[in-house]
Amino acid sequence: MSAPKSTARLVLVLGDQLTPSVAALAAAEKGRDVVVMAEVAAETDYVRHHPKKIALIFAAMRKFAARLSEDGWQVAYTRLDDDENAGSIPGELLRRAEEHGAGEVLATRPGEWRLIEALEDCPLDVELLEDTRFIASHDTFERWAKDRKALRMEYFYREMRRKTGLLMEGDKPAGDKWNYDHDNRKPAEDDLFLPKPLWFEPDETTEEVLKLVEDRFGANFGKLRPFGFATTAEQAEEVLTHFIENALENFGTYQDAMLQGQRFLYHALISAYLNIGLLDPLDVCQRVEAAWKDGKAPINAAEGFIRQILGWREYVRGIYFHEGPDYVRRNALNHQRSLPPLYWGAKTRMNCLAQAVRQTEEEAYAHHIQRLMITGNFALIAQINPAEVHEWYLEVYIDAFEWVEAPNTLGMSQFADGGVIASKPYVSSGNYINKMSDYCGSCDYAVTKKTGEGACPFNLLYWHFLLRHRDRFEGNPRTAQMYRTWDRMEEARRETVLGEAETFLDKMSKGETV
Repeated sequence: MSAPKSTARLVLVLGDQLTPSVAALAAAEKGRDVVVMAEVAAETDYVRHHPKKIALIFAAMRKFAARLSEDGWQVAYTRLDDDENAGSIPGELLRRAEEHGAGEVLATRPGEWRLIEALEDCPLDVELLEDTRFIASHDTFERWAKDRKALRMEYFYREMRRKTGLLMEGDKPAGDKWNYDHDNRKPAEDDLFLPKPLWFEPDETTEEVLKLVEDRFGANFGKLRPFGFATTAEQAEEVLTHFIENALENFGTYQDAMLQGQRFLYHALISAYLNIGLLDPLDVCQRVEAAWKDGKAPINAAEGFIRQILGWREYVRGIYFHEGPDYVRRNALNHQRSLPPLYWGAKTRMNCLAQAVRQTEEEAYAHHIQRLMITGNFALIAQINPAEVHEWYLEVYIDAFEWVEAPNTLGMSQFADGGVIASKPYVSSGNYINKMSDYCGSCDYAVTKKTGEGACPFNLLYWHFLLRHRDRFEGNPRTAQMYRTWDRMEEARRETVLGEAETFLDKMSKGETV
């Protein structure tokens, strides 16, 4: 006679699902089910993550697991260095299923196709529940996207404003404008009074994780210490409060600015906390809206911030799942060059890239314009293979999870999706970088030089990119003017620009310092 089947279920909680109300926990029974959490090599090694990212997730996972245990949950937690560690999430589920006599698993749908497919292939009975922590469900996005010729974020954002009521006055947007982006493009000045980010000294749990990460991932790109990130929901809330009280007022005006020696400016530094579940996106937006209503921040700051979360963050998640697993393999422009060593900290004469990469190495952070218009812009006009660019972004940033990183990189930054996200490629010459930063003043290249010795590479590669893809972009109303400008140039100058661009790209491809 066989033993009676256990009624216990396994409840999977991943490292980016550290929310007490996450769907799998909400559907579970505290006295019956076993929570499974695991630090596994399959998740640390599918790309070579920045050490700070691994440390943040492991420390936050351990503290979240401890809190669940204190709250009465039975938690089966596996550390990376446990001798019996199976090395993967499905492997850990199988091990725990045998240990507890369980055959069913409750899991919140992961944010990456890679892991969704791994769970679907798991021989256990895995029930994938929709992740309800997002403001727009998959069904909400699909209903909005249905029958649309173009899936532009601006129109999705407006729909989300209507749905939530955020920054709305009846049926109209607050201030009679949906978008205050025009007011949010001021370059920073070095005499601004800039708030300092809120950092936390590592406690015993975090320090234990840091030592593990130093031992296992010390060769990965990125500096682990100093480490001051929030690792609990309470600390993340402190970071949000600090931002609202000290930086939100100026966030909008200077959100696109870049300044040497000032890596954080007025940015909130909460994206990683949102993405691993320590903060709730709707609550964050509501608190920023409340600050505007209380007169603590102008509407351009509140709207610019809310648009990044309610609009952009929700939109790119919708795009990632709408487009399917093959999205990350797209290369619409057929760019094939290898990512140059400068992205890993090798010497470069381009100060803007040196600054952005060094900051990324040391902080695991760069804000959206540094990513889009410095590292992303250069990769696009230098014709770097978008798969390599995508992997780099996924590796080096603390807030990078594929559902949010891939559309930003492959769609917005590299135009590899052929225009699903962006209506034009986000390329620029050195003039934009000079306008929005102070990088150019201490660069080996001269941003004002269009050709010749010392000419800014962005100036050369910008035109080279446009000419390479003239058939695709000449008819685009947002880029057509640039082709008319090119055609008015003297032929000798055009030949010089293209020749010098080719020389630069050839040197870069040979591994020479550029």
